[in-house]
Amino acid sequence: MLGPHNVPLEEQGLDLLSPPETDSGKVDNFKWPFALSHNRLTTGGWARQQNEKQLPIAKDLAAVNMRLKAGAIREMHWHNTDEWAYVLKGSLRVSVLAPGEKNEGVSYVADVNEGDLWYFPAGDPHSIQAKDTLPEGAEFLLIFDSGDFDENDTFSLLDWFAHTPKDVLAKNFGTFPDTTPFSHIPEEELYIFPSNPPSEDIKKDLVVPNPTDPKYFFTYPLSRTEPARFSGGTVKIADSRNFEVAKKIAVAEVSVDVGGLRELHWHPTQPEWTFIISGKARITLFASQSNAATYDFFPGDVAYIPPSFGHYIENVGDEPLKFLEVLKTGVFQDISLKQWLALTPHELVKAHLGLDMKLIDSFPKEKGVIVAER
Repeated sequence: MLGPHNVPLEEQGLDLLSPPETDSGKVDNFKWPFALSHNRLTTGGWARQQNEKQLPIAKDLAAVNMRLKAGAIREMHWHNTDEWAYVLKGSLRVSVLAPGEKNEGVSYVADVNEGDLWYFPAGDPHSIQAKDTLPEGAEFLLIFDSGDFDENDTFSLLDWFAHTPKDVLAKNFGTFPDTTPFSHIPEEELYIFPSNPPSEDIKKDLVVPNPTDPKYFFTYPLSRTEPARFSGGTVKIADSRNFEVAKKIAVAEVSVDVGGLRELHWHPTQPEWTFIISGKARITLFASQSNAATYDFFPGDVAYIPPSFGHYIENVGDEPLKFLEVLKTGVFQDISLKQWLALTPHELVKAHLGLDMKLIDSFPKEKGVIVAER
């Protein structure tokens, strides 16, 4: 090399350094490593985000990667967007208050573990606290159904208290004219702060019994869901069909064997936010009109794929590839290229591609999702 180079970074983008001959035209950058996100550090943990400021192509979904130390609390808060979450490591106790059909207020408290989900609709106040099952605490992903979401614009409990006159607080909570109980309120939010871990017995945290109606089940045990198995890996899907409250966000947790491929496909109308949990991946994005680009992805990297853009996700590493395929939709859907050809009149397919009819006849009519290396 003749000039200065950031060799470690270039080694993580070999398909940019030396693109496949099939790459062509112009495709907006669709990769963002969380390692490049600014980290907000606190005494109780940290948080870093990705929205359209970091990744301009990501118009419809944004994300936060958060870590809480054991016992630490993400301050009670709410958002003006829906919040979907996936637990990466550790265990947490979450709580939420929903308005209820009769505006009666429905309280829900639950524990979530590695691989589990939660979903809090816009405006519903909630809390998150790390348990002490791991000494390091817990780490998780938060997905929001708006590309311009900013974690720093959250509605926080203590921030509201700090900016409400104390005599008004006293009237509201029945201590007026005595404002002493509120004299110690901090002048700003705590955001993430240390505390004692919650009791192992969740019943001690239930102020009222949890609801029994599934439409108020705000967590989902994806970790205990049996995956669908294919020749090259496995898939778990959670959407509003099995996680009723998740009206706007759906997920596929995908594991691809070494050399395997999440088959060529696209999502008809839904943008896709993909997060690499482990392994090494290659993705080529087809944006129509001869526009295509290939990127390499590593753990902690995000890929954003606009609606209808054709793509695949290939395991190009030496270990299983695991990733989340998050869609902005209530029902997970995709179109398989191979299934499309299999279910189209075969003479028509032959006229387009000039393939041997025997090969066309062999295309499976059922969706494969993951293809194994032969």
